[in-house]
Amino acid sequence: MIALDDEQRMVLDAIQQVAESEFAEKAFTWQGETPWENVELLAEQGFLGINIAEEYGGGGMSELEAMLTIEAVGEVCPDTAQFLYEQQMVAPRAVEMFGSDAVKDEYLPRVTGGETMIAVAISEPEAGSDVGSMTTEVTEEDGELVLNGEKTWVSSVPESAAAVVWTKFPEGLGTVLLDFEMDGVEVAEHYTNMSGATQTQFYMEDVTIPEENVLTRGPEAFKAQLKALNWERLGSATLGNAVARCAVDKALTYAEDREQFGQPIGEFQGMEWKFADMVKRLEASRALTYRAATTAVEQGRIPDRMETSIAKLYSAEMVEDVVSEALQVHGSNGYQQGHPLEYLYRMQRGRRIAAGTDEVQKNQIASVLQKQGLPDLA
Repeated sequence: MIALDDEQRMVLDAIQQVAESEFAEKAFTWQGETPWENVELLAEQGFLGINIAEEYGGGGMSELEAMLTIEAVGEVCPDTAQFLYEQQMVAPRAVEMFGSDAVKDEYLPRVTGGETMIAVAISEPEAGSDVGSMTTEVTEEDGELVLNGEKTWVSSVPESAAAVVWTKFPEGLGTVLLDFEMDGVEVAEHYTNMSGATQTQFYMEDVTIPEENVLTRGPEAFKAQLKALNWERLGSATLGNAVARCAVDKALTYAEDREQFGQPIGEFQGMEWKFADMVKRLEASRALTYRAATTAVEQGRIPDRMETSIAKLYSAEMVEDVVSEALQVHGSNGYQQGHPLEYLYRMQRGRRIAAGTDEVQKNQIASVLQKQGLPDLA
């Protein structure tokens, strides 16, 4: 799929071996809970935070290597891959890119060490994709920064030490790092989404934010963070690809073992065509995802806006269809609660919402088309 150098191949081979030998037995028993024993093992072996600087306990590699780890682990244990996606491509990465030295020293080694997580808090009861409608705000009072507001649908709060909170400043949008131990933070309610994962609503009332906890402030700084979301979206696409690959792998095994009318069901032409269509879409999605990532890494820049949105949208649509078809291969077996395909079917649905909905991605693509026309041929 992509040309890997010797170091990347070594990383991929090593983490595949760890996933198959250590994670396979308990995969699909987590049901949305964080697989901390897997996380701790990844940290011990240096695979956690592989794209975070070595001075903070990471591997000092790029987002491309982080994506490879997500896909390799996700084929075996999607819940562990979900953790890798969140803690390598989302909030901790924002802390490293935009945070002060003090904040990075305090929080990043705890993430790469497998001790805690950092969440990201964007949505509010009346503001989701429309971040301009947020009411959470930071004001300046007597020389201090004071945060007030509420956030909802925030993942992993019970396991997180802090959250990257999107907020308004007097001069525009920005972000701060909120420690959940700060005075004035109140967790209001936990929700369980359809994959079994916990999402949380919390309030911030007159929370004093140290200047060192401000990540981005002002139009230009916030634009930089918006661009950095392209890595999160490619991480989401990678997770979707991993879940689809896991589903196809399980369906192939089942189709080889399950016999009807005197032969394995995988030998029927209708079933062969079904698998051909699934793999065709999966490989197209992987190609779109890795093209955007490798080009960005090679050129030392944030991924292209249109390429990222296309990859994220295509992966989200693909994984829903592929997991559905893989479940169909299993018939009634796959439809039962507790079956891996039933869980993957519930888990994958979040890919069309998290990291920017399908509709947001279409708006992004259309916006670039209107301003720049079709992408260059070369």
